[in-house]
Formats: sequence, C-alpha cells, structure tokens
Amino acid sequence: MKPKFSIVIALAPYRNAEVLKSLKNINYDEKKYEIIIKKGLNPSENRNYGIKKAKGDIIYFLDDDAIVDKNILKNAEEFFNKYNVDIVGGPQLTPKDDSFFAKIFGTAIESFWGSYKMADRYRRGNLNLDANELSLTSANCFVKRNVFNKIKGFDVRLWPGEDPEFFSRAKKASLNIAYSPNLIIYHRRRANLFGFLKQHYKYGNVRLKKEAINKNLAGFVFIIPAVFSLYLIFLPILLLFSKGFSFPIQLHLIIDIIVGAYLALKKNVLYFPFLPIIFFLMHFSYGLGMLVSLFER
Repeated sequence: MKPKFSIVIALAPYRNAEVLKSLKNINYDEKKYEIIIKKGLNPSENRNYGIKKAKGDIIYFLDDDAIVDKNILKNAEEFFNKYNVDIVGGPQLTPKDDSFFAKIFGTAIESFWGSYKMADRYRRGNLNLDANELSLTSANCFVKRNVFNKIKGFDVRLWPGEDPEFFSRAKKASLNIAYSPNLIIYHRRRANLFGFLKQHYKYGNVRLKKEAINKNLAGFVFIIPAVFSLYLIFLPILLLFSKGFSFPIQLHLIIDIIVGAYLALKKNVLYFPFLPIIFFLMHFSYGLGMLVSLFER
C-alpha cells in the first residue's frame, strides 16, 4: 500500500529523534504514512535525502525534537482535500510543560512586537491561503511531492534560513502556499538566554545570504534591527553631540515595557521583569547578526 504521507525528519548526529514518542500516538492509520530519518550535520542535505526516498504523495517535514498533535495527519489530509494548495504549514507552539524561562522566550517570539508577522509561526494565527515565508517553517510543513518536479529542494548552503529561502522560491514559482492554525506541533524553546540570543543572531546573520540567493532585497522590516543595532554601537559617540540621540533607545524601551506588561498580565505576571529585557536583546542580537553578515560580505 502506497503511503499518503512521508514524514521526513532531519536529525543532528548528536541528538535523538524525540519526535518519535508523540508520533506513536497520532490518530491516523499507520499504513498510510512512512517515517524517514536522515542523520547529518546539514539539515538541508538531510531533507533532500528524504525527498528522494519518499514514496508518499505528501512530504511532511518535521523537526526531530517536536511534539506533534495527535490529529496532525488527519487534519492535514482534510486540508488538502478541501483546498487546492501545494504547500501548507502550521504553528509550533510552546509546550505547556516547558521551563519558566523557555515560556518567557516563547511569549516574546509569539508577539507581534517580538517577531512581527513571523509571530504566527509560534502561535495559532488565522487561516491564510496566500501565505509566504513569514508564517511557515520547515519544522512543521507539508509539501506535495510533485512540487519538487517544479523547484529544487532545500539549499544546502543555508542553515538556518533554508526554509524561508525555499518558501520564497516556491512563491516565485507561483505555487499555492497556505497557513493553517489547525496543523499544530509543540516545540521547546531555548532553555537559557544565551541560546535564545544566539538563535536570533544566526537568523539575522543568514538573512542577507538568503536574499542574495533569492535575488531579493531584504525587506524593510528585516533592516530595522540592523539599523537599531548600528545606532546602539555608535550611541556613545552620538551623545557627545546631542542628548537628543537618546530618543530612539528611550522609545524602544518604553514600548518594551508596555508590551511586556501587557503580555505578562495575559500570561503570567512573573514574566514582566524579564520580557522588556528580552525584547531589547533579541532585536539587538538579530540586527548584530545582520551587520556582521554585511561586513563579512
């Protein structure tokens, strides 16, 4: 019996495929899906290997440390039957049993102030039948196998950043991309501040390389953190000329505090002392990563 889904899991050599635990409990006929695990240092190469080996009509890209909702494949099949789409992804939510600080990081990235439109990657947004790279990730993404007859797989030169490049290329090829809030996985956040900021530094660092491959100009929203970080670096010198140059950082901190207070009241008041600091540092880290990439290039 030919499987409906081929679940492709890119596995780092030093990790275990934790996602297999939750896959055992999914509400779906096990004869209708196969699991392909490829271990290696380059996630793009691992996924491309899975694409070649896949027998299913739909390839499901899933991170090795995810926790899948038990109805994930059932909901995906219903979605493809209802809508004419080539690619669909869903959110990766913060697990309820994650650590205290991991939940704070999750609260930050699922907010508009923290992640702009990318926040839908980390929260249940609205159904979008004209989605793009802003709301999808390769951690939770379904792709019809015939898509790879039209465009190549993941670019092995990128990691991270291989998934937005892939979705941008698919969009240019006029493929139909959707976002469904019902295709849920849970994904643990970074356990400490250093790991969280390092992650955002890498996101910023690879953005210009991704745009160069796609032959795009980096969007204005991605440039703002780089400008902000450059401003912070030169702020001590700027203040020698005028104290008025302190206004941007004051405005940023005010917004950090207001948004942090609002989210803490919604989630957990104990988050408040940390959220403003995290917003500030994550924006700076992303911008710094882009600046370093710019100077390297």
